[in-house]
Amino acid sequence: MSKRVRAPQEPPPRSNRPRAVSELLPAIGGAAFRRFGFVQSAIVSRWPDIVGPRLSTASAPESIRFPQGEKQNGVLTLVVRGAHAPMMQHIAPEIIERVNRFFGYPAVARLQIRQGELPMAAPRRAAPPKPQPVPPEMGDGLRQIADPELRAVLESLAAGVAATRGLPKVS
Repeated sequence: MSKRVRAPQEPPPRSNRPRAVSELLPAIGGAAFRRFGFVQSAIVSRWPDIVGPRLSTASAPESIRFPQGEKQNGVLTLVVRGAHAPMMQHIAPEIIERVNRFFGYPAVARLQIRQGELPMAAPRRAAPPKPQPVPPEMGDGLRQIADPELRAVLESLAAGVAATRGLPKVS
């Protein structure tokens, strides 16, 4: 048996323009993710979408290992905070189902759980509070603004000012 010799690939065409880092990351990150057992890097970046926000705060995917020469029936290794491991064992079939639904084929057949510290993730920003209605003491000046988005922002600002300092004195 001899190994096939691949034809050398041509380098990508060069462009003399600045490129955003986000344009370069999929190619760079893809090789690193494949090295650590991820065929698709999207499982790491979309983990909260796959399992939900509650489970994603307690777990993170570490690797997917497939049988030799196959791309299905793999073993997904999860890093789980210590106290959450028994719960994750109970819902392992649901996690496997969600991951397979994400891939679109039976990529994962088994779940392996490892207790440990989760990698630091960027903190999620809380949703901005809903704007409060303008108190009648503020007047009708804001209600005359035609742009609804601008009006909502100004009403929210006026309500915040009114709540923190009290109403401004009108002479």
